[in-house]
Amino acid sequence: MSPLINRILFTRAGYGLTILRIFVGIIFAAHGSQKLFGWFGGYGLAGTAQWMESIGLAPGTLMAVLSGGTEFFAGLALIIGLLARPAALGLTILSLVAIFSVHIHNGLFMANNGYEFALALLGGSLAVLVEGAGKLSADRAIAR
Repeated sequence: MSPLINRILFTRAGYGLTILRIFVGIIFAAHGSQKLFGWFGGYGLAGTAQWMESIGLAPGTLMAVLSGGTEFFAGLALIIGLLARPAALGLTILSLVAIFSVHIHNGLFMANNGYEFALALLGGSLAVLVEGAGKLSADRAIAR
């Protein structure tokens, strides 16, 4: 296996990171499915695109596909622990964009649409990016 691929797949993390990765993945996949498919009370692609345009993220459809697709597919990748570091990188960037384009002006707390929740998800994504997928992951199985 090439050194680059081994570095991406390698994990020294234990079961705790596995648990964190799965829960963060579930949250991201659910949010992505709201944006892409309208599941769980979401607005679907058209509604999300319209909202993206309204906050200045244009073109709205492209931004909705990119954000929804990253959340959904990277969330699924975290759940199974496959290519967890690249998925976590995408989710880290997505969380930073959400914090600075939507939530930062509302303060920290969720009650005011603040960045509290996005910051927690950013922390989970960064932990996976740094530590890898954990003991129970497809990455670890492949790296062996």
